Amino acid sequence: MALCAVEGGCPSDYVAIAFAALCMTLLIFRSILPYVIYKIPLPKGSRFWIPVIQVFASLNLLLSIVISLSFLKLKRRRWRSCYIWAVWIEGPLGFGLLLSSRITQTFQLYYIFVKRRLPPVKTYIFLPLILLPWISGATFINVKKPLNYRCHMRPQWIAPIMSLHILYVATLIVLTWAVRHIEFRFDELRDLWKGVIVSASSIGVWLSAYITNEIHEEILGLQVASRFLLLVTASILVLTFFSISSSQPLLSQISLRKRESLEYDSMGQALGIPDSGLLLQREPETVMDPNEPLEKLLLNKRFRQSFMAFADSCLAGENVHFYDEVHELGKLPLDDPVRRIYMARHIIDNYISPGATMEVNISHRCRQEILTTSDLADPNLFNNALNELIQLIKMNLAKDFWSSMFFLKLKEETSMRSNGREIEQITSWNLSPRLSSVQGADDPFHQEQCPKGVGHDSTHYSDH
Repeated sequence: MALCAVEGGCPSDYVAIAFAALCMTLLIFRSILPYVIYKIPLPKGSRFWIPVIQVFASLNLLLSIVISLSFLKLKRRRWRSCYIWAVWIEGPLGFGLLLSSRITQTFQLYYIFVKRRLPPVKTYIFLPLILLPWISGATFINVKKPLNYRCHMRPQWIAPIMSLHILYVATLIVLTWAVRHIEFRFDELRDLWKGVIVSASSIGVWLSAYITNEIHEEILGLQVASRFLLLVTASILVLTFFSISSSQPLLSQISLRKRESLEYDSMGQALGIPDSGLLLQREPETVMDPNEPLEKLLLNKRFRQSFMAFADSCLAGENVHFYDEVHELGKLPLDDPVRRIYMARHIIDNYISPGATMEVNISHRCRQEILTTSDLADPNLFNNALNELIQLIKMNLAKDFWSSMFFLKLKEETSMRSNGREIEQITSWNLSPRLSSVQGADDPFHQEQCPKGVGHDSTHYSDH
């Protein structure tokens, strides 16, 4: 016992390592299985990188505890490895990075739903800024070198270190409290409180185990027990902390613990927008007259879906998809700002933000008006962009649609319905909801090709 307590390799050490490895494996599978099983497209930007950073920070935290606290018998220059593993990897790159990622998510929710605007600081800037106290603390410790050969600190250093841990948990609590009154659609607040409870509870156990491990260095049995508790607690923390995600509203509807998961083809359906994405039999039939204004024709669901399928076949469907999403947004009542903000943020992420997969070709001034809006629930938020895109559609896609097979099929079906003939199932168009889709591949090549040259102007800034 005396030898393994100092050099590592006790039976309890291997049990704790096995438990940590199991938790880390489950965490990795938890992060990739939804994309593998449900074929969900990989998100872009912070929605992708923040979960990846959380996995990276979780691995660093567990690995640093194993190496710095001598769980294994390793021959190394202790004074050097202690500052690498016990200070830098466990601090700024481990626990600090893990809590900073969660605080960043909460900060985004606060600005979007309380301030009703996009966060003024980009995630790639905000995350390093909030991590600065950890980096400064690690640098100070590295300069002062208070660690002994067993990577333990003197008692006067323990209080500042624990205070830094508690400060980040307290920051998470304050930000979560600031959004407590928002009636989130996808239970983000509940998930945030779970994260707060998990981290606060873990910090409480950590505090006891860490102080015991640092101060009572001469009690070997207590050393073995305290480091076992530290690693097990950290393993539970990283697994549960990552599993509670508030960054993916649509992903939160998919649970690997349920055989029958909720499936949505679009954000409109997920938000419960009436008749979202549905082609209703009771919709009144109208004559599709090319002389009618395009704005009026697009209000008809059947025409809009036919026109959208034609645009997709020309690889220029982002403008029509944008129109369809904004049309869905217009169905939400003005006194329901939370759902309107969800839908507006979804449209901005998918169509307006530079580099979006279906980025629409609008003027820089119009784009900046949307990205810097002071009210994401504004009913006129996308009006200028919509007007620009309608004019763009009229100049290219609209002219060729009237001579396409899509219009002939639409005209034939409309005529059949107006004569009282029922069609059991419409199979003329194979629509691809594209970016709004939670599941399914986007294949625009199954339809006839559009006339040469159509779609090039409208996809000038798109990223296909």
